[in-house]
Amino acid sequence: MLLAQKAYVEGALGLGLYASTLLDEEQTTTGAARDNAHLLLEVLTPIVKSWPSQWCLEANSLAIQVHGGYGYTKEFDVEQFYRDNRLNPIHEGAHGIHGLDLLGRKVVMNGGAGLKLLISTITATIDRAEAAGGEAGEFAAQLRAATERLATVTLAVWSAGDVKVSLANSTVYLEAAGHVVVAWIWLEQLLAVGVKQGDFYDGKRAAARYFYRFELPKTGPQFDLLQSLDRTTLDTEPAWL
Repeated sequence: MLLAQKAYVEGALGLGLYASTLLDEEQTTTGAARDNAHLLLEVLTPIVKSWPSQWCLEANSLAIQVHGGYGYTKEFDVEQFYRDNRLNPIHEGAHGIHGLDLLGRKVVMNGGAGLKLLISTITATIDRAEAAGGEAGEFAAQLRAATERLATVTLAVWSAGDVKVSLANSTVYLEAAGHVVVAWIWLEQLLAVGVKQGDFYDGKRAAARYFYRFELPKTGPQFDLLQSLDRTTLDTEPAWL
């Protein structure tokens, strides 16, 4: 549970800092560099808003859980943190809206230019990690497969020929894409750590390892569901609820 909290929070922090860097580049560079920063920030924005608000709240929940029954009492700050942060998935715009924005707009705008740029940016990190070898190389292969799946599933979803079917499970798409992106952020952190020694660096390695072995594999069933063009939610009548 502690590793999960670390993986969620530090992965989300890394994502937020990367997005802020893109914002700086959008404001301070010119030409292709500025255009690429703007486009990449556009496609990442739904994930930057939604992923941390969902999974860092889960970290808050786990913080309560590790205390046992005492965690839900006012003697411990984690109870207050959870109540404060439960608002985040609501006031950041709601996952459903960001799912629709990501799948319905951002990954298909300009002929899919934003998604192509995101994939090429992630792939550049993967190539560096494969060259580094070791555990980074192992995770790079895993991330490459997930990134390729993101591209093929996006095409499959939009092949439905019916917008309602394509967008029916956009929240699942948002969550799966978010995990792929945060896995990329963790691979970047692992490469930055390199061979440095000490608790801080070992903690980064452990969190990256956790994310790749416990979290990124969750995208497999999500991608399967998306590719099947499942109609469960569409075919459910309001009266049944």
